[in-house]
Amino acid sequence: MIDSIYGPGVAMSKLALDAASLRHQAIAHNIANLHSEGHVPLGVRFDARLAAERRSQARPELVAEPTSTPPQVDGEMVKLAQNTLHYQALIRAIGRQHAILGVAISEGKR
Repeated sequence: MIDSIYGPGVAMSKLALDAASLRHQAIAHNIANLHSEGHVPLGVRFDARLAAERRSQARPELVAEPTSTPPQVDGEMVKLAQNTLHYQALIRAIGRQHAILGVAISEGKR
């Protein structure tokens, strides 16, 4: 019932937040293990999973997957900063959606 009030935008935003959180964990893992022998870097492929959700309306399982490119400290730090900005933007968007819903519930009265 509550999910229908929020609509698909909030559901997709929550999924994007989950993916950004998992991506953050994968990047942190890559930075922490950068010089470990035999380390297999991790990445998160969100686009394919989002497309699968759109087709099936089922919540996709988000998984960090091994990548073939060896991480570099500078590159991983850039990814970390980009992901942080992306996460913050998603949080602001959900906050705005909640604010709009709050105005609708209170009929514009404060």
